Amino acid sequence: MDNNRIRVVIVEDDPDWLRGLQSYLQKEGDIEVVGTASSGEAGVELLERVEADVVLMDIMMSDSPEGLWAAAEIVKCSGARVVMLSSMEEKEMIFEAFKAGAVDYMVKSNFTEIPATIRSAYANRSAIHPSVAAQMREEFRRLKQLEHEVRVRELKNLLTPTEIQVLDLIEKGHTQTQIADKFVVSIRTIKVHVGNILKKLGGKSSKEAAQKAKDMGIL
Repeated sequence: MDNNRIRVVIVEDDPDWLRGLQSYLQKEGDIEVVGTASSGEAGVELLERVEADVVLMDIMMSDSPEGLWAAAEIVKCSGARVVMLSSMEEKEMIFEAFKAGAVDYMVKSNFTEIPATIRSAYANRSAIHPSVAAQMREEFRRLKQLEHEVRVRELKNLLTPTEIQVLDLIEKGHTQTQIADKFVVSIRTIKVHVGNILKKLGGKSSKEAAQKAKDMGIL
């Protein structure tokens, strides 16, 4: 075995695709396929016996994303860098692949770019494929939005309907006295409501709390 070659293991359950990829990579003078496996478990076992620099890991095998589990195991137990392969660009899968420790994610139809991706992974300078980077950004945005919605819901649940009404009136410019008159209650009652609101939302003043509630979409 030539020590200057990048040692690659392919984990892929489609025999035709495996043969085709192996044949394609053998034409590259600096890449050597040192082993193949047809399941995630077999891939993990193979990496215990064979030293590899880069692992090309199919995500979907046996109709389940077992490649994610196998990638995480390989990253944990070996020095190999894992590049995930998939037949589709799926945001959730891409996100999970990077969480598992993969250094890149490629759609199989971009197979002509695989040798360059292997070299980048080996050289420890993987730049995420542009199409994947766009999907990652979209997934991060989705998660950020989800996080925001959960936070708003939590704060909304903390506030009573009366406190939300008080906040709404403060945001519209009403004074505490005017709000007390509107609700036909004492100013002291409104001050108690405001004190509770500040404890729940934070802020130095009722106006600041009202602005925060508006910015977050609570009002």
